[in-house]
Amino acid sequence: MENSAYIALSRQGALRRELDVVANNIANMNTTAYKGESMMFVEHLVKSRGSESFIPQKLAFARDVAQYQNLEEGPVKMTGNPLDIAIHGDGYFVIDTEDGERYTRNGRLNLNEEGQLVNQNNLPILSSAGTPFFFSPDDKDISVGSDGTVSSNNGQVGKIKIVKFDDPQSLQKRAGGLLFTEAQATEVENPGVLQGALEGSNVKPIIEITKMIQVQRAYDSVRSFIDKEDQRQKRMIQQLAPRF
Repeated sequence: MENSAYIALSRQGALRRELDVVANNIANMNTTAYKGESMMFVEHLVKSRGSESFIPQKLAFARDVAQYQNLEEGPVKMTGNPLDIAIHGDGYFVIDTEDGERYTRNGRLNLNEEGQLVNQNNLPILSSAGTPFFFSPDDKDISVGSDGTVSSNNGQVGKIKIVKFDDPQSLQKRAGGLLFTEAQATEVENPGVLQGALEGSNVKPIIEITKMIQVQRAYDSVRSFIDKEDQRQKRMIQQLAPRF
């Protein structure tokens, strides 16, 4: 296979993975607190053997090296459910799991049968003291203050722990829409919490659909080039074969 075909194939592979990322963004455009993702690409230029100068015709291979999240805050939607909470500004809720602490901006909470405040996967959300929230049958009118303080008719129960990171791009996705990082978390001193609301996905459907069309067209263009290059090589072999 000639270098031109290798280059086209590297670009086609990168476009295929980018298409998967765009499709995943579109699929999650209604997912609570979902952050859209994009690809990062690098271009590799092939040098001459002496590495002193580029070969006459530069060869550039495309490679996708990473994905990064769009950390822009999603639109806040009022739900009227007192156990729905949204973070305005920086910060993540801390969720207790069997594998340790995980993080999320999805504040769709509820009370389980034991009176524990949990997320949609029945995992407890932690307080600033590092403990779960428990409510007795006598606790009514649960409210959450703008600073994350949780109260009922019987008084304060605790304060929701909200943390931030120096490099939020280091957060890695885990099952159940949770995030994980080995970086040290710092508790947010003055968080902005909204009760009865949820943060929506920050994916912009029109932009993502337009991007999908562009990527698909680029993919088809590269595929067409590879097909034509393959046909050219076959014709060359057929024409040269009788001479040997």
